[in-house]
Amino acid sequence: MGERIARRLTVLQVLPALQGGGVERSTLEVAAALVRHGHRSLVMSSGGRLVPGLLAAGSEHFRWSIHTKSPLALRHVPRLRRLLLTEGIDILHARSRLPAWLAWLAWRGMDPVGRPRFITTVHGLNSVNAYSRVMLRGEHVIAVSDAARDYLLRHYPGTDPACISVIPRGVDPAAFPPGYRPQPGWLADWYRQYPGLQNRYVVTLPGRISRRKGIDDFLEVIAGLAARGVPVHGLVVGELPTGRRGAAAALRARIVAAGLDGLITLTGFREDMRDILAVSGVVVSLSRKPEAFGRTVNEALSLRVPVAGYAHGGVGEQLQQHFPAGVVPPADADAMIGRLQAWYTAPPSMQGVRVHTLQDMLDRTLALYHALQGKSEAAGSQNENAGA
Repeated sequence: MGERIARRLTVLQVLPALQGGGVERSTLEVAAALVRHGHRSLVMSSGGRLVPGLLAAGSEHFRWSIHTKSPLALRHVPRLRRLLLTEGIDILHARSRLPAWLAWLAWRGMDPVGRPRFITTVHGLNSVNAYSRVMLRGEHVIAVSDAARDYLLRHYPGTDPACISVIPRGVDPAAFPPGYRPQPGWLADWYRQYPGLQNRYVVTLPGRISRRKGIDDFLEVIAGLAARGVPVHGLVVGELPTGRRGAAAALRARIVAAGLDGLITLTGFREDMRDILAVSGVVVSLSRKPEAFGRTVNEALSLRVPVAGYAHGGVGEQLQQHFPAGVVPPADADAMIGRLQAWYTAPPSMQGVRVHTLQDMLDRTLALYHALQGKSEAAGSQNENAGA
């Protein structure tokens, strides 16, 4: 998709917030691609730290409080319907359940002739219920992995497989080049801030801190490696979910109680994930519940940093496709300890590792936008001819 496309689209993406995370970064990546190709990119969220970057790349942002699950959220439905009309939206793209409900209710109340095309992206393996089913109300559904697609078809019988496209999240190889090493200035600042990481086998767990992300297994893995004589240091890079401020103190207390004080570092949210992944000895994915996709798995592999993860969901799929040596039986902390100990002694070969690219993801997403808009224009022409 190197050349500019003649048909200019106006695309509105809706999601809860723009604080950080895979959903948010995919939104920004698609938004920037739309602007580069001459389209109009709009994003609606409750705001967050990523908004300045979104605006700097040429998109527009509507700050609406569409992140709180409350009956009051329904007040946005008529406002959103008016906005879809006044802004001439061609594509309405929902990336999370509550925004999808508001988008679908607004869209459903519009005249089918001339309303936007409605798309959803399933970024997670959500609980199976009526609330989650809204993600299948899109005229077309994007699944971020085969695992996500299979999950939808298995749990929502009657779903038309032809209405689901698998578009894996991709990595820009120029941003995460093989063998990348951070600049000396960054390294100096990093080790000044975290001196305990120097000359250690750094095992990194990226993502928001939660039991769902496998923090309990992580503590067990670090303790097991230390008990086997590996000079290990555990690094947790991510923030606590909003509203759980006491969780960090509780986690630190558990670390001390487990005798791991000095062996685990919690950095909180960081913008410099590329550098952090690059200085890691290994990256792990330890979610007890299967996830739809692991963004940092592909980013680390693109850098040629080994990744070990539980063999279920999208992460298991990614590792099976790109780095089978990293596949570990689900919830088997002992197997994970053994794998990492072996890698410390003899690092695995990373030659030939390839991952899905960002450009492919963007090309396929924009192609889908245009295909759906083309169907709208064809239907409109037929209606005009029928009325002539």
